[in-house]
Amino acid sequence: MMEVFGNLQGGETVHRLRLDGGGLSAHVLTYGAVLQDLRLAGHDAPLVLGFPGFSPYLTHSPHFGATAGRCANRIRDGHLQLDGVTFQLDRNFLGKHSLHGGATGTGKQLWTVEAQAEDCATLSIALPDGHMGFPGNLTVRVHFTLLSGGVFDIRMEAHSDAPTLCNLAHHSYFNLDGAGPVSQHQLRVAADRYLPVDDELIPTGEQRIVAGTEFDFRNLAPLSQAHPVDHNFCLSDAKSGLRPVAWLTSPGSGVSMECHTTEPGLQIYDGAKIDIDLPGLAGTPMGAYEGVAIEPQIWPDANHHNHFPQAILRPGEVYTQHTQFIFSKDKQ
Repeated sequence: MMEVFGNLQGGETVHRLRLDGGGLSAHVLTYGAVLQDLRLAGHDAPLVLGFPGFSPYLTHSPHFGATAGRCANRIRDGHLQLDGVTFQLDRNFLGKHSLHGGATGTGKQLWTVEAQAEDCATLSIALPDGHMGFPGNLTVRVHFTLLSGGVFDIRMEAHSDAPTLCNLAHHSYFNLDGAGPVSQHQLRVAADRYLPVDDELIPTGEQRIVAGTEFDFRNLAPLSQAHPVDHNFCLSDAKSGLRPVAWLTSPGSGVSMECHTTEPGLQIYDGAKIDIDLPGLAGTPMGAYEGVAIEPQIWPDANHHNHFPQAILRPGEVYTQHTQFIFSKDKQ
């Protein structure tokens, strides 16, 4: 099912798609390829943060549910040097750095619906050469599917006609209780290293062992162990086959989530700066620590660190990502 959900400032229509299957129901917007709502059978509350209407997505959303790109996360000074050519990217973070592909990255653009069925949909977008300073005409497709066993399945692909950066990330904020702080949600991450950042959240280039630090989530621990956290956890040194990388559970609701991905990095952000005096999907305003973003992606600012997995996409290559978020609930 597809319905009109709102309009952009220029009058373009934003649609909302409903998907049902595998014990899940989802609403996806053509704006930003946003996951607006996600529900699990037997659990009435929303699993992700979002707004019931469209207009707050233009004014208040910290990338709720968005498909971030063309290069997710931060790039220091908005500076890109590629094959000896320097590009100045949009500086939309602190007025100094590039974040999530710039002020009008893929998470803040209108996408096209290519296909839709009861349990799946495919959206696409074409970014022109020079958009937000990036080189290359880039075409992106995202396939959302609800699979049996509570699986929200995301497949991404992209290609460019010139060397560019491509690093896409699904940016939902998860709250397995539906509302209230997620500080006591239990998190496990299959990473023995993380990337320290400076005061402006830019990676320093160091890879630090998690053992003995607040970022040691190799065993289930409350999210509050590392408040605040907005860091990349190093899953591997390159893309891999689809494998489990993170586990999140709420002792309160009994709902659990597994994250499987092909990506080498996982950005964890605990929502410390959420401060929205508007009702969300749970019907109440959203405050600090009310959702945790778990974002599979290539390591941030990789173009400035040759020893990081790189996000360079060249003509003739195909960028791919496969990520799954798998939900279940304890029987009580």
